Amino acid sequence: MRNRWSAADAPDSSDPVARLVYASRLLGADTDLVLHGGGNTSVKTTVTDLTGEPVEVLHVKGSGSDLATMDASGFTALRLDRPRALLRLERLGDSDMMNELRCARLDATAPDPSVETLLHALLPHPAVLHSHADALLALTNQPKGARLVEEVYGDSVVVVPYVMPGFDLARLCAQLYPERAHSGTVGVVLLNHGLFTFGADAEEAYRRHIELVTLAEERVALPRPRVAPAAPRPVDRVRLAGLRREVSAAAGVPMLLSRHEDPAVRAFLDRPDLAEVATRGPVTPDHVLRTKRIPLVGTDVAGYADAYRRYVDENRSRARTTLTVLDPAPRVILDRELGMLTAGRRAAETVMARDIYRHTVDVIEAAEAVDGYQALPAQDIFDLEYWELEQAKLRRGGPAPEFAGEVAVVTGAASGIGRACAEALLARGACVVALDRDPSVGRSDGPARLGLTVDVTDSAAVDAALDAAVDRFGGVDIVVASAGIFPPSRDIAALDPTDLRRTMAVNAESVAYLFSRAHPLLALAPRGGRVVVVASRNALARGPARSPTPPRRRR
Repeated sequence: MRNRWSAADAPDSSDPVARLVYASRLLGADTDLVLHGGGNTSVKTTVTDLTGEPVEVLHVKGSGSDLATMDASGFTALRLDRPRALLRLERLGDSDMMNELRCARLDATAPDPSVETLLHALLPHPAVLHSHADALLALTNQPKGARLVEEVYGDSVVVVPYVMPGFDLARLCAQLYPERAHSGTVGVVLLNHGLFTFGADAEEAYRRHIELVTLAEERVALPRPRVAPAAPRPVDRVRLAGLRREVSAAAGVPMLLSRHEDPAVRAFLDRPDLAEVATRGPVTPDHVLRTKRIPLVGTDVAGYADAYRRYVDENRSRARTTLTVLDPAPRVILDRELGMLTAGRRAAETVMARDIYRHTVDVIEAAEAVDGYQALPAQDIFDLEYWELEQAKLRRGGPAPEFAGEVAVVTGAASGIGRACAEALLARGACVVALDRDPSVGRSDGPARLGLTVDVTDSAAVDAALDAAVDRFGGVDIVVASAGIFPPSRDIAALDPTDLRRTMAVNAESVAYLFSRAHPLLALAPRGGRVVVVASRNALARGPARSPTPPRRRR
């Protein structure tokens, strides 16, 4: 792993928080280290408070921040004496712990501090960095993971057996770290969880992090060569839409379904032992929040949902709070014909699940090449999936947007009414496939928007657009036919047949063709398909020298 620290780019050493921001962004920019909000970092400083007294402060990553885009506002400053005092307790519920940490903030409006805050406070070094590096997880997620860690690192790290994040983990580390650390200790390895490194400043902590991850990479042959993803192999779009309907039925709400395939995923799908190796569990329990404990191998959604309910029933006695049962629909589907599919209520959720499982594939393959991939037992995964902090988030959550989990195809979406319709649907939670002849239709794409340059009179292009829509989002729920033209005004005696044919092709025939091809998808829409036709007033109020556009009714 390459050390990306640049003395020319790094902030001056007189600003430890700015240097921590720089180190955090370096970690966050490498998806082999952290993914989608994972990892956390901190630095300890001394400030002068309003009374003029010096105060030891812990600046720690705030909940909801992303290391890749971190700035100083993403850190929460805490009076360091409070988290250190909490470590002396024998027991503390995680909700109570978070309340105590909130009360220790210097700024009451700052984000909630990371759930790993106590561990950052415990480590007696100014700068601390934490990641979930693929190579380290491939090293530890094996039957003899602890022994492999010792072989690779010797006594330069303190090894901590898996304990659920939060107070229990911090308390265990408070017992083990003082016993096992020495002057040559440069990090802490949390089995099945991740890596902590530390140093006199962020640069030293970052350098040590890269050095330790590099040693793990050399042992497990990671990262694997990355090949640019090719377009997924064509599949029947109606079949995909049908699968999406089943996933949505299991979830109880409309869901999106996105396909992904690259050479590494294809090789994984072709493994003869796919069903066995893919269902051993996630590489770290945190991933269960995005991918569920295991993927669905094949397409038996109902069977998967039944198995998930049994898993909850078998483990519900472990819950430390009132249990709000999550929906039983899969978030990752592995099928040899369809490829890898990820499900979510929002497009961003399908992207997160895709990225996490894509790295999971690499970790599993690397571990299998050494001594075999081994995940934590199901009950440990359940504990994090139904963690009291996560359950509290569910209870605080508000209603989903009106069109969450639904997909709209809008023609004529580069300008005018079509563009306004696309923007309104996006704002109300829908994913939008925007079609237009104008190439600018693709300039504002994002996770929930796919812009395609399409002439609606080109039937092959329309079919390709529907294939792309279903590959990206799983189906179609809404079609807005807004593309249209207004021919030159002239007396009937001067009618140009070419203008008439073009007008009919755009304003009538293309709409009929689009609806005919979209109908099987709309019939499978979880809430029922809907169409909107945008028509000119000239259809109903024609005047002299005004070529009539075909009358159309709104539905």
